[in-house]
Amino acid sequence: MIYKYDGSGEKCPVPLVNLRLLLKKMQGSDQCIISIDDIGSISDIPKLLDKQGYCYREHAIENGIVELTIDALKRNEHKLKK
Repeated sequence: MIYKYDGSGEKCPVPLVNLRLLLKKMQGSDQCIISIDDIGSISDIPKLLDKQGYCYREHAIENGIVELTIDALKRNEHKLKK
């Protein structure tokens, strides 16, 4: 399943809290695509994902919006699957 969350226009910590809820729902091959534009969220969310071991890809879209694609499987789980 692909979860999508548009957190653009929302200030930290709202996107961070909502992402934590989505991460709890995700399993297996699920992915989450989150769009954010708040400078605090752009800084804090990748730190959280790194700390918790999630694999993600980050790229700038337009107008200061950053999109993160997050895999449900964490880094150590990806290694076990290979």
